[in-house]
Amino acid sequence: MLYFYPKDNTPGCTTEGADFRERHKEFKRLGCEIYGVSRDSVKSAVGFTTQRQGFKAKTKFPFELLADPDERVCNAFGVIHDKNLYGRKVRGIVRSTFVIDDRGRLAREWRGVKVPGHAEEVLNFVKAL
Repeated sequence: MLYFYPKDNTPGCTTEGADFRERHKEFKRLGCEIYGVSRDSVKSAVGFTTQRQGFKAKTKFPFELLADPDERVCNAFGVIHDKNLYGRKVRGIVRSTFVIDDRGRLAREWRGVKVPGHAEEVLNFVKAL
């Protein structure tokens, strides 16, 4: 399962990751790996600096966070769109989730995700596979 999120260390992205973290053992039990993807750099996602700890370590996410600063994966999944941020037009990731089945095929996708309840909905779908 891949979930695309806009930016490390932001409230919505932290909450979404935490929701997947809380259900991680159950996803694993079902044979489903979780990968979070953003355009942030590797240093932001998993690295450490003397000034701050990486997003993954800070939030204790037990799954991998993938950095896609060149937007190759984001573009392959079509999750980069123009967005309106405080009246300004910006390009960014539209929060999206993709479940890939054990044969490597797309089983389901969610686009324009709202965080509350989403991780549970994805887990329920994986249970039904």
